[in-house]
Amino acid sequence: MDAGLITLDALGPSGPFRARKRMTVTDVAGAPVAELSLVPKLFVTRAMDALRKARTLPAAERTAALARAGRIFAEEIVDGLTFEEYQRTVARVSGVPMGVVRAATAAIIEATEVAPVAAYQARPVGAVDDWRAEETRRGSAVWTRKGDVFAVHAAGNHPGPHSLWVEALAMGYRVAVRPSRREPFTPHRLISALRAAGFGADQVVLLPTDYDAADEILRSADYGLVYGGDEVVRKYAGTRVLPQGPGRSKMLVPAGTDWRDHLDTIVDSIAHQGGVACINATTVLVEGDPAPLAQAIAERLAAIPSLPPEDEKAVLAVQPAEGARKLEAFLLARAAGTTAHLGGDGIVEELGDGSAVLRPAVHQLDRPDAEQAGIELPFPCVWVAPWSPADGIGPLRNSLVLTAFTDDEALIDELLAEPTISNLYLGDHPTYWIRPGVPHDSYLGEFLMRTKTVIRD
Repeated sequence: MDAGLITLDALGPSGPFRARKRMTVTDVAGAPVAELSLVPKLFVTRAMDALRKARTLPAAERTAALARAGRIFAEEIVDGLTFEEYQRTVARVSGVPMGVVRAATAAIIEATEVAPVAAYQARPVGAVDDWRAEETRRGSAVWTRKGDVFAVHAAGNHPGPHSLWVEALAMGYRVAVRPSRREPFTPHRLISALRAAGFGADQVVLLPTDYDAADEILRSADYGLVYGGDEVVRKYAGTRVLPQGPGRSKMLVPAGTDWRDHLDTIVDSIAHQGGVACINATTVLVEGDPAPLAQAIAERLAAIPSLPPEDEKAVLAVQPAEGARKLEAFLLARAAGTTAHLGGDGIVEELGDGSAVLRPAVHQLDRPDAEQAGIELPFPCVWVAPWSPADGIGPLRNSLVLTAFTDDEALIDELLAEPTISNLYLGDHPTYWIRPGVPHDSYLGEFLMRTKTVIRD
């Protein structure tokens, strides 16, 4: 192994494990950065068996260990990297801007501190969380786990999702994480910190694998969480595996609302976090002529500079130039027939080192139900379309977040009742607003926990 490369071993139930099969993790310019161990299927099987046989830490110990893990994650040298070195590495490898990495890692730290509280926000008000509670003497619901082992196929486009699965640890699950090969540094650092804080090696494991062994992780767990596109959602819908797919977050500007008063919020919802997150707005529907709003958005987004991801002033995501060109070709083919206010000639700006910035794109559609309105891409790409009350809420469906600048109570009632709209923000609130304790896409506890009636003497 090159002495200059970071070593990322698997973190199995017996400790770090350097596999015979390893892959090189490169940065956005193709330069080698780390060597990641890839464990075989047999190793996965044995690791998952060890998790199943382990005993869950008592709740008080879990709470204390999670808080300690956040401090270790942020303050100590982990995997040979200081916190600042780790953040720079994540930015350089994933292409996510440094400012976004800083915000995401701060959210992870906060999640370890509040996970024991945030996880239990999903508990029904009529339930207690321990059979020893006095309420069970009279008969009470007790909130308890559906299983013991939780598996995560992690995303690599953003560090932020790693703030979610720590809630499963808070609920008493043992957790296995398969990291993305694009960005394995965040889960490796977090699990190393969790182990140093008091979670045993048989409580949380990191299992980098090739595709042949990946399904074994999910098959061996009681419940799982996966990230991916529409095909992942279709594959796992209604199973023991919770799919996290495209967000297709939207904004609605009805008549009577002057979009000029909300332009900052609209543009920020599109470009925040480099446009890579599922909670970025990808469609804006406006009652009336969409052209003036589309042009105003384009003018704002065009002013964003193109910088390397590790630059403190970077806003836009960066990818290897070859991958960026493929995204560009896809966009230009799918946007045919639309009116391009920005990005019509391309969205790639090469930085001269083999990497390229993904520049914003703004396209105007001629109807709210146009096929393009369902396209979500990992950079600030927005479709601006006309909408009227006669179109109903059909064009607003299938939204992780919908920000609606309205006080029309009948419309609000209809939007809140729509099952495919996960989160509804009314007024001047960006689509990326989130905080611990409120659900991102329902509470994780709704999926992992259940109630049992207990009555005792």
